[in-house]
This record gives sequence, C-alpha cells and structure tokens, in this order.
Amino acid sequence: MTGETNGKTKQSQRAPDGTEIDWQKAQEGTKLLLEAVGADPEREELHDTWARRVPQTFETLTEGTRTAAKPTLRTFPVEESNPVVKTGIPLYSLCEHHLLPYHGVAHVAYVPDGEVVGLSKLPRYVRWQSRQLTMQESLTRDIATGLYDELGAVGVVVEISATHLCEAMRGVERSTTTTTRSVSGDVSETVVQQFERAIDNDSNI
Repeated sequence: MTGETNGKTKQSQRAPDGTEIDWQKAQEGTKLLLEAVGADPEREELHDTWARRVPQTFETLTEGTRTAAKPTLRTFPVEESNPVVKTGIPLYSLCEHHLLPYHGVAHVAYVPDGEVVGLSKLPRYVRWQSRQLTMQESLTRDIATGLYDELGAVGVVVEISATHLCEAMRGVERSTTTTTRSVSGDVSETVVQQFERAIDNDSNI
C-alpha cells in the first residue's frame, strides 16, 4: 500500500516482530473504513491511524483471545477456607456488536479449596479476559468459569457493572449502568451476602 501526501510517498508500516494479529488486514480494514466515512487515509494526520495506531490498539484489545497473554495464576496452600473477595477491579472491553468500548468495575469472590492465588492476579486475570470482542453477559460468565477452573475453587461469583458507549453514544444516547452476575461451583448464600456487603462498602468509599 502506497499513497501520496504533500508530495511524499508513504508506505504502510510492516507488522512488528511477534505481532499476534494480521497486521496487513488491520491496515486495509481501517483504511477502507476511513474511506467509507469520507476521510482521506493518506492525509498527514490520518496516515499513522491506519498504518500503525489502530492495528496496535486492536492487537492489545484482543489479548484475551490468546492463551500466551494469560497471566499465570500460581496458587499457595492455606488451611482456611474463608472466601476471598476482591472489589472495584477496573474493567475495559469491546462490544462485539458495535466495536465500541464498555467500561466499569468487576467484583470477584471465590471460596478456596486449600489454595489461594496472589491478590494482584485477580485484576490481571480480569483484564486479560476483558480484552476481546464480547458481550458483558458472556464476559461475566467467562471470568467466573475461568477462575473456577484455574484455581480449583469450591465456588466463584463474579459481578460486573459497566457503561456501554454503544448505548451512550448512539441508540438511546443515555449513559446507564448494566449489571451482570455469574456463579460457578458451590457458592452458599452466606458467601453471596458477604460478597454483596463488600460491593456496597466499595461503592460507599
């Protein structure tokens, strides 16, 4: 792909070594989209948009589809089986219907079965899972079932509250919050109540 801008010929940037997406298709697709909305892809200000920035962005925002990017969830033995609750985890993902972001927070609780994971790993795992084209309902389930399998937990409960830009910027054009919850394994009502209290406390901080 070549183009003329201000008398200078520009070449499309080659994919960096180790890239995980089809760089050329990402460039071509972005270029076509710019043309579809009446923009000139070879305008000085837009050249790097299709040649570099958008491919790089989508490579990052689809890491959740690649197991190589998944954080290692090393566990440690414990004698207690008290639930572990982590609230207010920042979450950013992409709506698979409109390719627009939705963002909010995730809350996670799990009942360990003799082993726990480092607390920093839970936000890392949520971030990894969220980096894909998905629906909030599916993402909530994927985080719950994924942690349940990875940790060998007795049970896991995950709640996500998020605002969708596909709703705020188009459609009804209102910024509202959507909340979803998913449970995997055996989670008692007592654990659910503790989980909900922790979420309430987090919201009041």
